[in-house]
Amino acid sequence: MANTTTRNNIEFEQVIERGCGIDIHKKILVATVRGTGINEETRSFDSFTESIEQMRDWIKGLNITHVAMESTGVYWKPVYNILESDFEILLVNARHIKNVPGQKTDKKDSKWITKLLLSGLLKGSFIPPKPIRELRDLTRYKRKVIESITSEKNRIHKLLEDANIKLSSVVSNLNGATATRIIDSMIAGEEDVKELVKLRHGKMHSSVEELTASLKGNLTTHHKFMLQMVKESIESKKQILEKLDAQIEKQLKENELILDAELLATIPGVGRDGAAYILAEVGNNMEQFPSEQHMSSWAGMSPGSNESAGKKKSTRITHGDKFLRVLLVQCAWAATRTKNTYLRSKYDSLVGRRGKKRALIAIGHKILIAAYYILQDKVAYKELGAEYLQEIKKEKQIKRHIQLLKEMGVEVEIKKEVA
Repeated sequence: MANTTTRNNIEFEQVIERGCGIDIHKKILVATVRGTGINEETRSFDSFTESIEQMRDWIKGLNITHVAMESTGVYWKPVYNILESDFEILLVNARHIKNVPGQKTDKKDSKWITKLLLSGLLKGSFIPPKPIRELRDLTRYKRKVIESITSEKNRIHKLLEDANIKLSSVVSNLNGATATRIIDSMIAGEEDVKELVKLRHGKMHSSVEELTASLKGNLTTHHKFMLQMVKESIESKKQILEKLDAQIEKQLKENELILDAELLATIPGVGRDGAAYILAEVGNNMEQFPSEQHMSSWAGMSPGSNESAGKKKSTRITHGDKFLRVLLVQCAWAATRTKNTYLRSKYDSLVGRRGKKRALIAIGHKILIAAYYILQDKVAYKELGAEYLQEIKKEKQIKRHIQLLKEMGVEVEIKKEVA
């Protein structure tokens, strides 16, 4: 078998009879067909729907069974949507196609993808079914809207600071009831600090004097206008969130995902929103992942393996689904705020020696593993309790001491106390 340094001369054993490799760009698609009984041919198409359909009809007429293409930005999606019903498609991460040194062109890229496809050397990315993809669009957009609302709330703080209004120094939350009433009153034109102080909640930690001092600034007409615009922006985005929540709920019901969402919500720190996000990223069919560790690696929540000459080097987490990884870390953070749970206990045992970031990744990993078995077995989360780790540690200590006594020639009999 030939094995040279130029990619065009590399030969592999053929395991797929006929295939097509597509090099995808924003405006052009380059497709190469190759296989038993057909001549290798490369054609270029533009990225408009009609042209993609022409490409589909061309490769379909050649009895092509498999199509491989790189996951280039969002440009692969229309191609996938048109081809998915007629071919077995492998969407390949560009990092996994190692280009052999040599002159690079779109045609050579297309031929290289085809050659790897026919040789069975490509591993397709996980593409969930259409209902899950639609749910994913909704949840990801919802996260963007939430981030935008957070950004607008930060802008309120900046505007008040610009006016030398130090309200954030005396209230725990600028979005709280007292701060909201005060800011709304200032926007409405109230300038008398004594009247503004009357809006103070009786249980505020800050004194009347401190609140009074914080409200003495220079709030101009411009500041009031900007605050009003930001407030309106936040309200409009909250209305969008309500519509998104309603559509997500509808999607869960129509696609029979409600039960799965309820089961996932039993994991500490996940909740209903987190459950919908997890389903949107991984789906509810765990047969697509050979094991829970495979799913963890796909999500980018598993340490990489880097060993050389018997020495283990850096084991950073792998590349993966960044949306899911961020979500799992957020769920992990929420889990650390729960009481008398295994996840909180595990975090406390890790944070001292591994640090907060690594501890949160570890808890996020455990949440994902729990989600895998919940979706696979259709069962609720089983809480092990805060004492679970202590019991395991206790058992290990007992076994170690028994072994030490045996080495000293002492036989012991263990009797556990009955509570």
